[in-house]
Amino acid sequence: ALDLNPPRGTRDFYPEEMELRTWLFDAWRREAQLHGFEEYDAPVLESVELYERKAGEEVSAQLYNFEDKGGRRVTLRPEMTPSLARMVLGRRNALPTTIKWFSIPQCWRYERTTRGRRREHFQWNMDIVGEASIAAEAELLAGVTSFFKSVGVTSADVGIKVNSRKVLAAILKMYGIDDDKFEAVCVIVDKLDKIGPDETVQLLRDAQVSDEAARKIVASLSLRSIGELQELVGEHPVAADAMREMKELFALAEAYGFGDWILFDASVVRGLAYYTGVVFEGFDRSGELRAIFGGGRYDRLLSTFGAADMPAAGFGFGDAVIVELLKMKGLLPASGAASRVDVVVSPIGEAQAAAAATVAAALRDAGVSSDLVLEQRKVKWVFKHCERLGARYVLLLGENEVAAGAAKVKRLADGTQTELPLGEIADWLAAEVERGD
Repeated sequence: ALDLNPPRGTRDFYPEEMELRTWLFDAWRREAQLHGFEEYDAPVLESVELYERKAGEEVSAQLYNFEDKGGRRVTLRPEMTPSLARMVLGRRNALPTTIKWFSIPQCWRYERTTRGRRREHFQWNMDIVGEASIAAEAELLAGVTSFFKSVGVTSADVGIKVNSRKVLAAILKMYGIDDDKFEAVCVIVDKLDKIGPDETVQLLRDAQVSDEAARKIVASLSLRSIGELQELVGEHPVAADAMREMKELFALAEAYGFGDWILFDASVVRGLAYYTGVVFEGFDRSGELRAIFGGGRYDRLLSTFGAADMPAAGFGFGDAVIVELLKMKGLLPASGAASRVDVVVSPIGEAQAAAAATVAAALRDAGVSSDLVLEQRKVKWVFKHCERLGARYVLLLGENEVAAGAAKVKRLADGTQTELPLGEIADWLAAEVERGD
């Protein structure tokens, strides 16, 4: 028998789930546009070579990849940033020197499914390309925190851990780790929260890091203040640059008004090899959920595709975890909270079907959303149907109404009825809807 479930790790979106998804996407779009970002998109199918960067990244092992009928190696995109880089390169000479783009792509990774993590998910991406200063990261975090506030999430619910890859680079230099091991070490230490310190030390040993250095590296990741970091790295030039950026970011956070959301955490490095500077990760302060979003600076991604680099920073924010968080906090919108249609039009008797269709067409032309009942139904059913749709008005067209050329429009909130000529109903309802009545 046919399995009626969607493939493992994927979802169907029935109308009630689609309503929630649309609400979330609208909130993301609204926030991005409020911050001056333009929307873009790219194919869900990309070339595999776009993601074949450094060995050890989880994303490289999680591709939904295959060979198409033309012999090309392709994959469902696991993330959006490489597609963004490809598009920027494609029109590099025609684009403004600084671009602020956002997208809400569906991404695919073949991984173990857990709460808030599936094999497909939608992800809100915002990226700034062309801005080298820490102002880019501040603007991105302003967008994120503004979104949280717009849906009722506070800094008591969510925090944002901030660090810099440059900090880890300085620490590794202190312990004699070669530059060519840097990206592999970042991928390993990103797993610290998942696998614990002992296993992280072992993975570092496996990557040819000495036992002493591995233990010192893991110990340094427990730093939770810039002061502690300063004490550890001293005047190391790479660390000094990172410290300056971090202080600037915290100052800008205060200026924007999201200073209470962010905190320094040396253990945050993010698992993608292309990050080069500040990295950040949103987390549930109750500790029940995995990372809510993450991002950072990736100034050297374009050179992996053989082009001159451009400064860039961005984040990815998945739909599954934020829905779990909103559910936990009781902040999900009620299903049907927004009226799905303004008016239900129902003929009472087959002979009235044409007249009902004429009225419904006029209503739609006037911009009034209208559900026309296509089958013959009893009045009791029509009113239950109105309730299910969240309709604000109902119009019943029986034999007498059609003969008289007039009908009563009923406002369902209070039962008020207004009798109008059939030809005037559309304009009258359009005015009522515009007023919000």
